[in-house]
Amino acid sequence: MSENQSDHENGFDNHEFEGDHLHLHEQSHIEKRIASQQARKLKAQREKHHTIWFGFGMFGLIGWSVTVPAVLGVMLGMWIDTRWPGQYSWTLMLMMGGVALGCLNAWKWIHQEGNIKK
Repeated sequence: MSENQSDHENGFDNHEFEGDHLHLHEQSHIEKRIASQQARKLKAQREKHHTIWFGFGMFGLIGWSVTVPAVLGVMLGMWIDTRWPGQYSWTLMLMMGGVALGCLNAWKWIHQEGNIKK
């Protein structure tokens, strides 16, 4: 009896093993890709090289952290000026206070995020 006949009689088919071998090879390839992606992410976390997109995000965050308190100061100042008119403009004073508060907030956030030593 030939080898192929005895394997077929025992319930083994060579075609089944070839498919499993290809499946294992494909699975191994996927595992290697996942491992390399994970290694890249871990390396990026360790090195903390910031891309241009990080810079754009930081720029936008700083802009909003200054703009929001300034606009809120203007709105509150306008409300105070309409209710209790006076010699001094609450709108301008609270706008300047909002800008100062926003700049302080942005400076603090940059130093915290950038790990800048004082």
